[in-house]
Amino acid sequence: MWRHIASNFLTFLVVLVFLLGGVILWGQSEYTAQGPLDEPICLRVERGSNMRAVSRQLEAQGALSNATIFRVGADYSNKTSLLKAGSWLIPEGASMREITDIVTRGGASTCGTEVVYRIGVTSSEVEVRELDPATNRYVEKAEFTPGEDEAPQIFENVREKADTRYRIAVAEGVTSWQIVNGLQSVDVLAGEVNETPPEGSLAPDSYEVREGDTRGSVIERMRQAQDVILAAAWQNRAEGIPLESPYEALILASIIEKETGVPSERGQVASVFTNRLRQGMRLQTDPTVIYGITEGEGVLGRGLRRSELRAETPWNTYVIDGLPPTPIANPGRASIEAAVNPLDTDFIFFVAKTLDPRDGHAFAETLTEHNENVARYRALEAERDNN
Repeated sequence: MWRHIASNFLTFLVVLVFLLGGVILWGQSEYTAQGPLDEPICLRVERGSNMRAVSRQLEAQGALSNATIFRVGADYSNKTSLLKAGSWLIPEGASMREITDIVTRGGASTCGTEVVYRIGVTSSEVEVRELDPATNRYVEKAEFTPGEDEAPQIFENVREKADTRYRIAVAEGVTSWQIVNGLQSVDVLAGEVNETPPEGSLAPDSYEVREGDTRGSVIERMRQAQDVILAAAWQNRAEGIPLESPYEALILASIIEKETGVPSERGQVASVFTNRLRQGMRLQTDPTVIYGITEGEGVLGRGLRRSELRAETPWNTYVIDGLPPTPIANPGRASIEAAVNPLDTDFIFFVAKTLDPRDGHAFAETLTEHNENVARYRALEAERDNN
């Protein structure tokens, strides 16, 4: 009888093991299978939260097929204790394993609210925006000009949230003085910048920062980024360009940056200046005259006078031969690459096509063609002034 009982118990154990194995395999399959989300969501994990609370949030938002399996899977993979506070974008159809990786990976929040400090050529603004998980695009919630507008309440509210992200967006063509001046209004940064960096040495780009970062550290990041961009561009430069050094490329790139806001014509503008340098012609470009007046500190805010076009400054390319002694702004990557790899054209003149800078320029190979283009532009000016 005991032998019969032992045999039945052994059979029961075998069945139990098989059943348990089947449950484990099913759980593993559920943990790695595509999830039920039919559109992305933004999951906010508060400081001090735990995986049980997060699993309830996810289940309530329709991201989990089984909260228990999610918790067991996170525990089995030794990630339960790695939960990170923040706002995390959970993509459509994310598996439980993928969600576990997202909420334990760390780093900057990937959705939620972001404050962007924009340093532009003519002004600086602060924008509060929020990522829409459904479209994966940011939606503007508020915008204001520091020092001129009162900060909206939403800005004050998001500043109190621990997972708010901060970003500094520097426009192409700003001067080093403008960058330093703009950083003073970025209230999440600490410290002072005691010296304006050399013109052209800072890379215009978007930089994520954390509260308490120093202004000096941001400047150094910009400087290092520009060094890398310039070195790579110079290494890949076209043969025979009339530039003797990376610094000369930076100077020319800054002029290209200030001459056109149309990305597609940077190569053409670069070709004009390259052809002029090759032929020993003066560059005769208005932005260098303006820089000679302002030296990068602020915006001229008016048209140039004839006397200013003739005035002798180190940067006035109507007066000096060749390149000016320094860059006249901080050029972006595209302008630097255009300076060392200009299009192969015979253009040596250009003038605006219309009164709208977004329409770009009319290019010419001869003075006769150029004068015709200038005449058309002057006619547009006259028509505007008469209306």
